[in-house]
Amino acid sequence: MMLVEVKVPVLSESVAEATLLSWHKKAGEYVQRDENLIDVETDKVVLELPAPAAGLLKQIIKSDGATVGSDDVIATIDTEAIAPAPGKAKAGDGQVAREGQTPAEGQKRADGQTSAAAKPQAKGSKGKQQADEPVLMPAAKKAAADRGIDTSEFQGTGRGGRVTKDDVLNQDRPAQADARPARQPDSGASAAAKPLDAKPAPAGERPETRAPMSRLRARIAERLVQSQATAAILTTFNEVNMQPVIELRNRYKDKFEKEHGVKLGFMSFFVKASVAALKKFPVVNASIDGKDIVYHGYFDIGIAVGTPR
Repeated sequence: MMLVEVKVPVLSESVAEATLLSWHKKAGEYVQRDENLIDVETDKVVLELPAPAAGLLKQIIKSDGATVGSDDVIATIDTEAIAPAPGKAKAGDGQVAREGQTPAEGQKRADGQTSAAAKPQAKGSKGKQQADEPVLMPAAKKAAADRGIDTSEFQGTGRGGRVTKDDVLNQDRPAQADARPARQPDSGASAAAKPLDAKPAPAGERPETRAPMSRLRARIAERLVQSQATAAILTTFNEVNMQPVIELRNRYKDKFEKEHGVKLGFMSFFVKASVAALKKFPVVNASIDGKDIVYHGYFDIGIAVGTPR
């Protein structure tokens, strides 16, 4: 038996730890090289952790929700295990590791196969369906759920045939009025909204529901509070002729989306203009540290965005 360790990738210097969101494979299942095993959430992004080698997922050391650091071992893969034949019992049911079974176990397996012989077609079709099911990136799952799109027949353009968010958006299927509502992801926001659907509480009671924030949401809240304590909050209104910017965006938006896979919005122009203004008036590019004013020689632009996490 040759075991390969599945490790957390090296995180950036500003990120000390990460959270394991959800395993896509169970211990005892066979995995292919570069197949997504688990989603890992940091303070900034959600990463996919692919399998470093093909084999049997021998052990899951860190479960969902665990806090991990760079290079932490979270699972092991047996690379000498034999892949199960298509349509037969999936890995983890004893199909892979036959060499160590006892005669009694062999007889029990034979009896089980005999009793299951009456339904080989259903079993094979199920195995084929699992093998042909496309692998969706997290963003693609969210986009498909929001639009109520069936992804079972998708041909992914991502690495290893994965379905990306662009694959979902490019389907351009007309919305159907009788389509069932899109399934919402289980998140802290949905958990917090559940009391609104509950029965009215008796008079005098004040029920509450507490849900943990995701790592990303907690960091956003921390930064928003920090910004109020370290900088003077000012709102000003000015009229700006946006026509040149609109014409420039219309000229390059199609090319930009084709090259980068995202639409060219106005936010990038706003950031560009903000940096140019800070360069011209460096006294504005400052923050408060106790009783001191710190003037920065660099430009960090923080942008608040909407996210389901």
